[in-house]
Amino acid sequence: HPGAPCPCPPPPPPPPATLISEGQATILFPSANEVFYNPVQGFNRDLTCAVLTEFARLLLQPKGIRGKCCRDSPQPPEEGAGHRGGFPLSLYWGVPPHGTPWAVLCVCRGGLRVLEALAASGLRSIRFAKEVPGLRAVVANDCSARATDLIGRNVAFNGVGALVTPSMADARMLMYQCKADREPFDVIDLDPYGSPAHFLDAAVQAVSEGGLLCVTCTDMGVLAGNNAETSYSKYGAVSLKGKFCHEMALRIILHSLDRRANCYQRFIVPLLAVSADFYIRVFVRVFTGQAKVKASASKQALVYHCVGCGTHHLQRMGKATAHGNGFKYGAATGPPVGPTCEFCQQRHQLGGPIWAEPLHDVPFVQRVLAALERSPQRFQTQERMQGVLSGIAEELSDVPLYYTLEGLSSTVHCNTPSLLQFSSALLHAGYRVSLSHACRTAVKTDAPPAVLWDILRCWVRLHPVKRERLTDTSPAARILAVEPTLQASFAIRADANPSSRKRGLKRFPENPEAFWGPKARAKAGGGISPSLQEKRKQLQNKRTQRSQGADPEPSPCKRHKEVGGGAQGTSWGLRAKGRQNKGGLGRRGAQGGTEDK
Repeated sequence: HPGAPCPCPPPPPPPPATLISEGQATILFPSANEVFYNPVQGFNRDLTCAVLTEFARLLLQPKGIRGKCCRDSPQPPEEGAGHRGGFPLSLYWGVPPHGTPWAVLCVCRGGLRVLEALAASGLRSIRFAKEVPGLRAVVANDCSARATDLIGRNVAFNGVGALVTPSMADARMLMYQCKADREPFDVIDLDPYGSPAHFLDAAVQAVSEGGLLCVTCTDMGVLAGNNAETSYSKYGAVSLKGKFCHEMALRIILHSLDRRANCYQRFIVPLLAVSADFYIRVFVRVFTGQAKVKASASKQALVYHCVGCGTHHLQRMGKATAHGNGFKYGAATGPPVGPTCEFCQQRHQLGGPIWAEPLHDVPFVQRVLAALERSPQRFQTQERMQGVLSGIAEELSDVPLYYTLEGLSSTVHCNTPSLLQFSSALLHAGYRVSLSHACRTAVKTDAPPAVLWDILRCWVRLHPVKRERLTDTSPAARILAVEPTLQASFAIRADANPSSRKRGLKRFPENPEAFWGPKARAKAGGGISPSLQEKRKQLQNKRTQRSQGADPEPSPCKRHKEVGGGAQGTSWGLRAKGRQNKGGLGRRGAQGGTEDK
């Protein structure tokens, strides 16, 4: 009735929240762990914004759509003009002198349509809207009602409602529906908690022609060789626990993406693949073409990895040979190794298939680096981004996998040569060499394994090992028993030290705080979820140590009462006897199994 008080109960107050600022975005985040957020992934989000900015420039400039530094300034800024409105002016200016201007916080006609399939708090989507120009729409999707509600609040709080649209749906169904409606996304970002395997099939179909897929994998235990059978079931490749495991993880996810795209006459072109912290991140473009798909088999390779000395060989899955104006494709021949390793006579493990083509588009990486240099204060993790991208630009793109100095040295039980000494020896021998962003002590080279072991044999001559301690069948004894055919020189060469290392760029920075790594999964029903370090403390030594607060001597169990007739003295005697006699009740029997509960 008009004027009467409303009988409905008042709405519940919003849960307590804290303000989190990252980049140009500030979000409301619930105090309880209802929605996932990990500050460690700030580098991931910064890198994505930088890559997406250059990708937008790459796609929109040929269409005559140029950048604009701000809404009220139609002219490009002068050099050293600084910042206006909190954004670096030089970052958003396009090269074409004529065309449709585009800027951040504006809906760009003909711009990019972006999907963040697993948005959680919506932080990444809001950063896209406020930091990446040339966007037509951003869809921030999550299957959780709590997460979708939080996305809506954060979008309103940041004033980006014109660009960002919250969505609550299963990510796979949303992408399949966009494929059916012929409304593909130009950019799809997949950053799940764990494996992205069950989203990849929908993603390679829902991305537009030449569109960008950004995929994160945090299940490194699977991709790095701890669970080879799980890796095969998820990604269609067997992972190996070798020194090169981090790069192999990148190549496994690229193989999986290309294999799934091939089912729909599509193929991938990697722009950037990064291994950082506890995860890997890949940026690939997806194209359609039946002729190009035929070459996919020749881009994949199996890996033969010696369990004794760590030597690895690659076997391509297919063969592409020039035929007139095109190529002729067929089956490859092999294998490249014998029944046992030629150096240590140990057996081989077989892994893969993996992506055997270049991981990065070096010109694109250099464009991202140039943009970072023009805007030195754009990102919080800018120094690390410049170090990692500079290292990536210097890598040998046509050499899959790598060796590590400590891995080679430990095989022959010798002192480890310095990175410059070993690299110089390879350069003196006439081979190429580079470092890797995936491992601090990695060496990528086109030298065959026989040359590597010859260099180690020459090093052992200068720094002898105690061969009397080596067994005759050990890999070290068998490798050192052969005389080197190459006389290695360890004189330092200037070109052995790459530019990024000379400039002291941060390639492998120290963690800023303790427990800098994965966080606990968000709890679906709300409430506080214990952190991973708390779980580790609870489970550590659970079978050997009594938990805090437990009674020093627990009450006798039912079995004790039956044996001792319920007498307290008898049960105490049984416990003492059980600790002395392993064949008796033992600790678990005497204490009723309380240590395992």
